Amino acid sequence: MRVLLVEDDPMIGKSVQQGLRQDGCAVDWVRDARAGELALATAPYELLLLDLGLPGASGLDLLARLRRAGNRVPVLVITARDSVADRIKGLDTGADDYLVKPFDLDELSARMRAVLRRHAGRATPLLVAGDLQLDPATHELTQNGQPVLLSAREFALLQALLERPGTPLSRADLEERLYGWGEEIASNAVEVHIHSLRRKLGAERIRNIRGVGYLVPSAP
Repeated sequence: MRVLLVEDDPMIGKSVQQGLRQDGCAVDWVRDARAGELALATAPYELLLLDLGLPGASGLDLLARLRRAGNRVPVLVITARDSVADRIKGLDTGADDYLVKPFDLDELSARMRAVLRRHAGRATPLLVAGDLQLDPATHELTQNGQPVLLSAREFALLQALLERPGTPLSRADLEERLYGWGEEIASNAVEVHIHSLRRKLGAERIRNIRGVGYLVPSAP
């Protein structure tokens, strides 16, 4: 999952970025609304984590501009403003959820997953395609009911494919999902992860559509 974090507090920003990276997310971190707006214009993020008390323009200003422009990126507000009025204003401006600081990273991850499920129109937390069942909350994958061990990158790549079974994703699409700013990407990184997944799951579970990309069939 590619996430943009807009947070001016260096301790919170570093902690959230490190924690979510350990959870398998690619996290880009900026410290003000203008930088956040520029980042959103240049990369396809799946989720925006937005502080409200930013220097210069506020997080609410950024959120309002995004929604006026028709940007539908899911937004989870993370802020120290804990009054009911602040929460109502954030949600009415276009936020999908609201989490008050200080918060537990496990709760943040759970709320992120819930926001993404709602945007995808899924009621169940599990991603299922044929004999594969993936649980984003526990980072567990089973095939025909048997557990399969994956690396963090393999899990993130397979999750991206299982979110859209039957729909091919290009190598560039997958690189965007797996890697954030400053992370070195080998020219064959995606192919290496695909090869490893095929070895573990069977070659037929991830198909290559020549000139288009990779997909997981909805049925084996």
